[in-house]
Amino acid sequence: MRCCFSVRIKAESPLQSGLDSKYVSKDEDNTSCKISSVPLTPRSEGEILEASNLKSFSFNELNIATRCFRPDSVLGEGGFGCVFKGWIDEQTLKAAKPGTGIVIAVKRLNQEGFQGHKEWLAEINYLGQLYHPNLVNLVGYCLEDEHRLLVYEFMPRGSLENHLFRRGSHFQPLSWNLRMKIALGAAKGLAYLHSPKAKVIYRDFKSSNILIDSNYNAKLSDFGLARDGPRDGHSHVSTRVMGTYGYAAPEYVVTGHLTTKSDVYSFGVVLLEILSGRRVLDKNRPPGEQDLIEWAKRFLVRKHRIVYVMDSRIEGQYSLGAALKAATLAINCICIEPRFRPNMDEVVKQLEQLQNSKDTGSTKSEVLHRHRKKRTEEAFNNRKAASCPQPSA
Repeated sequence: MRCCFSVRIKAESPLQSGLDSKYVSKDEDNTSCKISSVPLTPRSEGEILEASNLKSFSFNELNIATRCFRPDSVLGEGGFGCVFKGWIDEQTLKAAKPGTGIVIAVKRLNQEGFQGHKEWLAEINYLGQLYHPNLVNLVGYCLEDEHRLLVYEFMPRGSLENHLFRRGSHFQPLSWNLRMKIALGAAKGLAYLHSPKAKVIYRDFKSSNILIDSNYNAKLSDFGLARDGPRDGHSHVSTRVMGTYGYAAPEYVVTGHLTTKSDVYSFGVVLLEILSGRRVLDKNRPPGEQDLIEWAKRFLVRKHRIVYVMDSRIEGQYSLGAALKAATLAINCICIEPRFRPNMDEVVKQLEQLQNSKDTGSTKSEVLHRHRKKRTEEAFNNRKAASCPQPSA
C-alpha cells in the first residue's frame, strides 16, 4: 500500500487510507439508487449513528462471525487495521457457521494504527446514508468499549490495484473490455458523490479503493477522507492537505482548496494506470519511468505513440481509436488547470460512448505492436552498429 504525502501528507488526523486487499460489496448487478432524506452531515456521534440505519453489532457477535478474528481469516491490512472474513445469517444478521449465510468483511480498528474514531465515524456518516450501485454496501458497525469495527459485504474479486499490479496465477490480467467497464463503474460512483443529491468530495480516489464484485462491477470504498462539498455558493472547501501521493491534484496540495475537480484529477491518474498497467509511482522502474504521468506525457502527444503507453498484456484487444479516446480523456482529467478538466458527468458520458462504440478501425493495436517491435529492433541494430563501426576502406 502506498504511503500518504510527506510520507503522509500533513492531515486533519494521522490517517493512512486504503488497503492492500479490498473486500466488500454485493455481487448483484443492482442498478437502482436510493437517497436518504436524512441530512448528510449530522454533527454529533449520536445523530450519526441514529441516522445511519445500520445494524449495531456486539463485539461478541463479530468475534463469533470471524472465528475469533483468526489470522487465517485476514483479508487485508491498512491504516485502519486488519480486515477479517466472516459469516452472518442473511435474515437475522446473527453470526453463522463458516460457509453458511452471507460472507462479510469486518474491518477492526487497530488502537495503535494511523486511523481512529474520527475516520470510523466518517465511514458510518457517509456509507450509512448514501446508496448507489457503485458504492460499497456497509452492513453495520460495532461500538463497544474500546472496540471500533465496520461490517461490509464481502467483495470476492478484491481491489483494482491487485488486478492491475499484482502478478501471479490468482490475478489474471484484466481484458480491455473489463478495464473499461471498471473505469465506467468507478466514474459513475464518483459522479453520484458529486451530484446535487450527495454533494460529497471523495478525496481519496485511487486504484486500491476501487473494489470489484463477481460480475466485475466497480464500487468505491474507504470514506475516511470524504468531505462535504462546498455549499452556499462557495467554490471550494478549505482543508489541511491529505491523500495518497501521486493521486492528489496539484492545486489541492499547494493551497488546501478542495473541489470536485480534485477528484477528477485523481480519476485521470487511475485511468492512466488502467490503460498502462503501471503504478502512478514505481521506484522499481528505471529512472525516467518511475513517475507514470511524466513518462506517459512524452508519448501521448502523438497518436501513433500511444501504443508505448498501453499495457502490453492487452495487445490486440482494442482499436487505435478506442485507445486514443481513453488516453485523451485521461489527459484532460489531469490537466494542471482545474477549470479545463471535465466534470464527472462528462467523464461518464465519454466512457459510455467508448463502451458502446464499435470502433474497430483498420489500424489495430496488433499492427502497432508490430510497428513498435520493428522500431525497437531498428534502434537495437543502430546502437550495435554504432558500438562496432566497420573499418574504413
